[in-house]
Amino acid sequence: MAEVVPCPFMKKSPSVVYWLGNDLYLNITNRCSNNCYFCFRKFKDGIQGFNLKLRREPSPNEVIKKLQEVINRKNWSEVVFCGFGEPLERLDRVLEVTRWIKKYSGMIVRIDTNGQGCLLNKGRKVVRELKEAGVDKISVSLNAHEKETYNQVCKPTFENAFENVLGFIEKAGKEFDVEITVVTIPEVNIQKVRKIARKLGVGFRIREYIPCFWLKPVPIT
Repeated sequence: MAEVVPCPFMKKSPSVVYWLGNDLYLNITNRCSNNCYFCFRKFKDGIQGFNLKLRREPSPNEVIKKLQEVINRKNWSEVVFCGFGEPLERLDRVLEVTRWIKKYSGMIVRIDTNGQGCLLNKGRKVVRELKEAGVDKISVSLNAHEKETYNQVCKPTFENAFENVLGFIEKAGKEFDVEITVVTIPEVNIQKVRKIARKLGVGFRIREYIPCFWLKPVPIT
């Protein structure tokens, strides 16, 4: 019988705060309004030894407490809201934690988002609220050059999500340092996404897609 090698994340508690290089990351939810087929959370429980599968969503005070434990360990470049879910699913929590970060550390705050914050928080001035809280940068995972492809690869919950994401990028680009990112999946025309970024006057970054075809998807709960 072959030896069973335990998963490196099985005995680790879920991480609310984790780090990669010089950046601190905040994993505040596992909910997401997209169901991208290439999302690596379907295949892995975490990254770089950190377990990112939350058993429950942390309160702002819990996030801040975890931040306090590590924020002075080194000269971090920035704090990033990015985990196994869409941060703007919890807009009020993002705002509260951001205000604490700006008040007590002054560090740069970035949000990695699918750009559907206005759909998730209907009736609210999401861009204005993020600006007033002190957010500095926004990185939007677009991953498609037009609506049909977006619906195919990202499988959004909302109708007209692609158009709303473009609208969010346009609004945010007037207030923040914004970039569009795209994963190198075969369905996407990278050059057309680059043109979208240029038209909207925002940055552009390509992220390498690493297929996980040899792994079975991990159920998302």
